[in-house]
Amino acid sequence: MIQHEELTFNIRAAATEVHIGLGPGLLESAYEECLCYELSQRNLAFERQLTLPESYKNLKLNCGYRLDLVVEKTCVVELKAVAGISKVFKAQLLTYMKLGQFPVGLLINFNVPLLKDGIVRLVL
Repeated sequence: MIQHEELTFNIRAAATEVHIGLGPGLLESAYEECLCYELSQRNLAFERQLTLPESYKNLKLNCGYRLDLVVEKTCVVELKAVAGISKVFKAQLLTYMKLGQFPVGLLINFNVPLLKDGIVRLVL
């Protein structure tokens, strides 16, 4: 398994390729589809729309938590196409990372002129 820094660098490079090709202003689903293509071209293993099980005491909850992408079973990638990244989105990613015990996460907002301004990296 590749190191977190190298992994997130490769994911960011794939996302940048998508952003260069599509630009801002599309739906998240379009970016997700194209990012998956780019990840596969880089031979990175990923899962899409992964359901995150949650429980409260002994009760299993079916809350419908879905992670956009999990890359190399290590990095949660949450995709957005919004005016700006809010604290709520960062908290959501951090919660997903904690619940799924993922050590690193990327929040990628494609609705920006320069993609580097739309990426947040979090580490547990």
